Amino acid sequence: TWHLKKIPQIVRERTFSLDSPKFEAKPKLELNSVCGIECQRKLPVPSLSDLKNLLSYETVFENGTRTLTEVNVLGAVLDPAANTTTRRPSRKKRQIYGTDSRFSIYDKKFMTNFPFNTAVKISTGCSGILVSPKHVLTAAHCLHNGKDYVKGSKRLRVGLMKTKSRGRGRKRTSDGLPSFQWTRVKSTHIPKGWFKGVSGDIALDYDYAVLELKRPHKRKYMELGISPTIKMMPGSMIHFSGFDNDRSGQLVYRFCSISDESNDLFYQYCDAEPGSTGSGIYLRLKEPNKKKWKRKIIAVYSGHQWVDINGEQQDYNVAVRITPLKYAQICFWIHGNDGNCTQG
Repeated sequence: TWHLKKIPQIVRERTFSLDSPKFEAKPKLELNSVCGIECQRKLPVPSLSDLKNLLSYETVFENGTRTLTEVNVLGAVLDPAANTTTRRPSRKKRQIYGTDSRFSIYDKKFMTNFPFNTAVKISTGCSGILVSPKHVLTAAHCLHNGKDYVKGSKRLRVGLMKTKSRGRGRKRTSDGLPSFQWTRVKSTHIPKGWFKGVSGDIALDYDYAVLELKRPHKRKYMELGISPTIKMMPGSMIHFSGFDNDRSGQLVYRFCSISDESNDLFYQYCDAEPGSTGSGIYLRLKEPNKKKWKRKIIAVYSGHQWVDINGEQQDYNVAVRITPLKYAQICFWIHGNDGNCTQG
């Protein structure tokens, strides 16, 4: 079953205007994290003032203007529980582990229906997922490298899948590959925690962002959920779909189990290549006495990472967990208030 949790409140305090970004950073599809599993385990529990700073956020609008919103956090439970970790054997750098277990989705019926049609393409080269009629969840580093917004993010667009057709009139035939209906982005929200993390570097824990579309879509979207621990995970498998660069023009789906976790991150060996970064990772659960699956997004795929374990560099594919605090923030960005965000 899904485990409901009481959600803290994110309350807007003040909003300031900032200088317009330069939009000159180069997009980086693979990040080197300075803080791996061992490092994460040793981090102090953030204080309330730390949380208020980390969860304050920048908003960039389509005309290039930018604001910083400071927030207050109410009802947060500061969990001192140590992160869990298990020693794993060393692996060589790779994003496909053993046999490639990804599935390319060609069937028009699947591609244009839930849940696969919730996957979207971001014009900077990443993926994302629909989380409301007007909002997309993706990775922060698809838009910002920690110092500046990436080239192309000023005129950011989101591609919603449709199937290509060849020919005209009655002879039109679908070749099974998706094309995209592109929609302009009205505004972008990124948490301040992304801009400066451990050792003055970017903080992988906050590698998430929400895009507000200029026009609403009419598709079914995916609900948000709170990320459970590995032991409490319904179905024990995570699932996500995105647009991997090595399979151009294809929607790629995969599922796997979680290998390790920290308070904010999942470490796993789901096969994935650049381009799928920013995909929404979801769980599915068959509810009692119901035939249909229930799906909820519980993490954002951040990409391939080197992490330090027992003094060695090892590689994982890493995802940012949607904790109660992050759920409250993302929900606040979507609804503009915390009234719809009390239960996760």
